[in-house]
Amino acid sequence: MKYELPEEISKKEYDLLHISVRDLVEFVLRSGDIDDRISSGVTTKAMQEGSRIHRMLQKKGGGTYHAEVPLKITIDCDDYILGIEGRADGLIYEGEEITERSTVCVDEIKGVYMDLDLLAEPQLLHLAQAKCYAAILCQKHGLSAIDVQITYCNMDTEEVRRFRDTYSSAELSDWFYDVIGKYRRWSDFQFYFRITRQNSIAALEFPFPYRPGQKDLAAGIYRSIHRNKLIFIQAPTGSGKTISAIFPAVKAVGENEAERIFYLTAKTVTRTVARDTFQILEDRGYRGKTVVITAKDKMCPLEERKCNPVDCPYAKGHFDRINDAVYDILQSRDIFDAPDILAFAKERMVCPFEFNLDISSWCDNIICDYNYVFDPNVYLKRFFSEGISCEGIFLIDEAHNLVERGREMYSETLVKEEFLEMKKPFKVYQGGIVRNLDKCNKKLLEWKRQTEGEYLMVKDISSFLLQLNNLSGALERFFEKKIELDDMDRIREFYFKIKNFLNLSDGMDHRYCTYCDFDEEGRFCLHLYCMDPSYLLQQRLDRGNGAVFFSATFLPVNYYKKLLCTDPDPYAMYASSVFDRSHRGLFIGRDVTSRYKNRTTEQYDNIASYIYEVTSKKTGNYMVFFPSYLFLNRVAEAYENKYNDHGRLLLQSSGMKEAERESFLGAFINESPDTLIGFCVLGGVFSEGIDLKNDRLIGAIIVGTGLPQISNRRKILSDHFDEEERNGFLYAYLYPGMNKVMQAAGRVIRTVEDYGIIVLLDERFLYTDYKSTFPREWQDHSVETLDTIGAAVENFWENVKK
Repeated sequence: MKYELPEEISKKEYDLLHISVRDLVEFVLRSGDIDDRISSGVTTKAMQEGSRIHRMLQKKGGGTYHAEVPLKITIDCDDYILGIEGRADGLIYEGEEITERSTVCVDEIKGVYMDLDLLAEPQLLHLAQAKCYAAILCQKHGLSAIDVQITYCNMDTEEVRRFRDTYSSAELSDWFYDVIGKYRRWSDFQFYFRITRQNSIAALEFPFPYRPGQKDLAAGIYRSIHRNKLIFIQAPTGSGKTISAIFPAVKAVGENEAERIFYLTAKTVTRTVARDTFQILEDRGYRGKTVVITAKDKMCPLEERKCNPVDCPYAKGHFDRINDAVYDILQSRDIFDAPDILAFAKERMVCPFEFNLDISSWCDNIICDYNYVFDPNVYLKRFFSEGISCEGIFLIDEAHNLVERGREMYSETLVKEEFLEMKKPFKVYQGGIVRNLDKCNKKLLEWKRQTEGEYLMVKDISSFLLQLNNLSGALERFFEKKIELDDMDRIREFYFKIKNFLNLSDGMDHRYCTYCDFDEEGRFCLHLYCMDPSYLLQQRLDRGNGAVFFSATFLPVNYYKKLLCTDPDPYAMYASSVFDRSHRGLFIGRDVTSRYKNRTTEQYDNIASYIYEVTSKKTGNYMVFFPSYLFLNRVAEAYENKYNDHGRLLLQSSGMKEAERESFLGAFINESPDTLIGFCVLGGVFSEGIDLKNDRLIGAIIVGTGLPQISNRRKILSDHFDEEERNGFLYAYLYPGMNKVMQAAGRVIRTVEDYGIIVLLDERFLYTDYKSTFPREWQDHSVETLDTIGAAVENFWENVKK
């Protein structure tokens, strides 16, 4: 089918859809296999080198060479206009402007590392991009024919190879219309389903009776989105924060404030809650496409993930089948999660994970981990590539986790021993890799000899970065040749670490440091460490139309404001708790501590006695949270020696597998006939993100203030924030520790019907700096000793019975 290409169309008369020339051809014309054996992505340095090559060739083009020419065309699709636009690297023609008699050549420049003698013809997508520009020029200027040139330049040698052909206007027009025709079903879907979505949102109402303060919370979130602002929400459990965030965000989309919602969270359970919330809205008439993005390893149907056409039948021919598979599943339902996607992918023989990502391109609501938005290596390039506005609202759940996750995403570590190990597989390859490995290793050895204390701060790594960049380039050339050596998986992993280190170093500023130390295995490490991720997180937030950070443990909120964004004046709200305080007893034991210097047999015995005095007053399920596995085991031993006849102990162990974790939680049943006491590690898998409602958990005892163990990184963080005049101890130790405490305490009261107790065992909880982090609901705590705690707990339960 052909569509008219009007020269000028009044945009006021039509709704507009836009797509770039590059996105159009890469989507419609993609074909072939997934193959991770071939290097994917380039370093920032390589991108800069590619830009230099472009400028060099454009300058050499002379007076008839016109560089970086914007081109666009609009296509009438009945009810809407499809706008296609891009920027040609170069147009070659005589004179000031193009006329119908001009001889014109479209030049598309590609910088590569490969041997140009291996190129027999231009790559399909490179040629297609240039042909689109040529078709647009013929249409615009009435040309009867035009030349298309693909220019390849080796970025190491600056050797150039060109492929040039002449095409008639009619030939290009037929080809271009065919590409547009293949895309038309997608633009139709996008346009007409958007109308369906907007109409459904207009009629949508809040699905529940508002809890106290919930309407104000939802209204505040809507106002912040309307003003394109960031807002931080301290929302206690039970305040209905998930629906209170999602509903106003959906309404904002209905008012054209944004096009999509990104619901970001670090936990599987909270992703499930978000998915169920969108289902509730759908049950009440909402029409929007919602997808849950699941990690690659969980989506892979193979026993061992190998993403290449030799080892994976789903990878072979994946791109030949993927577009039809995506289109068909979009027509079949509105909510897409892992089981549905896996089943459909197996039926259509496409990679389930890539299928999952491709579905997200056409969805209105994307539920995923933080890294799909913020991580520079994993982010969804279809939404967050340079120059693209994602037109999205960010709803960031459990956002207290994003501080440490941000540091991890924007940091990298290189290990000296790995540079030596990499020499072995490359002994048979003559491509400069071994030589560059030796140069990098020599610099690391120099720093190793200088590291006399626990760590060495390195002020200048510029010479090392130059050597590392040379090594990266040599590895790129190796991958281009598609040579297979032993340990290819390790080689690729090593290359990606180097690439990440180089890319991150490009954005280094005072928020970063570089230091060397030895890991637990005695290996020498060079760390590029992001101490403050706020600036980099803000760069991604700026791509959206507002962000909502929310957590049940967001105190002190100014700490999170400073580390999660650079906005000078973000909004903040404190959501009211709906729980009756009389349902919860809060006690602080002032005569014990978990300080390292006080960890004696007597102290372990006292803590065991506290646990007995608390748990013996009411039969039920309890959790006790400890600062470490060693501490946990010492108290468990003391408890079993003294109180072996009371309660059944269940101990968390290091490295528990998913089945073991499920079995552990499965023991916490309602109306338990006997007392069960789970010994857990503070900050571990059972202290956050679990939901034991009603009688499944009636008490939490928290031993210690959760302060992170002293380490090189914590010392470096403390020093950094002291220099920034922000109090290094609070930022590096106290605030992260107290967040763990509040998360663990939050496991007890999960619904308005729940009753339970929270016991904080450490004298430091009474210190001003620690108490300043308490939520307002904790102001009614009582201070106890080992002699009084039993009576206090017993009195609480007796009052509950009344």
